[in-house]
Amino acid sequence: MSAGTLTDNGTVASLEHMVTVGKLVKPFGVRGQARVLSLTDVLDRFENLKEVTLESLTGQTLVTTVTDVHSDGRSYLLRFEAFSTPEEVGNYRGAWLKIPRAEVPPAPDGHYYQFELIGLTVQDDSGNVLGTLEEVMALPHQHVFVVRGPDKEYLLPALRKWITSVDPAGGVMIVKSGMEWVGDDAV
Repeated sequence: MSAGTLTDNGTVASLEHMVTVGKLVKPFGVRGQARVLSLTDVLDRFENLKEVTLESLTGQTLVTTVTDVHSDGRSYLLRFEAFSTPEEVGNYRGAWLKIPRAEVPPAPDGHYYQFELIGLTVQDDSGNVLGTLEEVMALPHQHVFVVRGPDKEYLLPALRKWITSVDPAGGVMIVKSGMEWVGDDAV
């Protein structure tokens, strides 16, 4: 491999301060390009990438420079300084593309990135802890928060009318009383 720093699981702690923006799907062409699926809503995210960390399925990480970006409508074709052959890219098939959180622009007021929400403790407005927000499911008509408690899982519509407050710094999301959105007649 050419330029880039290859490490092992010892760098996982530093990945906590990273945000996933894409997934390396497969090699493209014979010169080491990669097809990458975008996992971000930030416009021009890929066009402005300079350096990324690739996290492989085995936990290895590779820090490399992005040297070329082309959009083909459905995904992106990226060239990385670390790769010059399809075989080198193939070693990172399925890898996550990550960037430092510090490079993520602030979300507009009242909006949050998924990485800011996942891990929050969710409680209702009566103070009852429901569990931890573990996933944001993107369904055709809306997003749904998956909240897992010790003995129950809740699927909470990600709608402002159900959410009282969100405090990422405090690690808490307050939602309206569960009686309104749990049960057979829930929205």
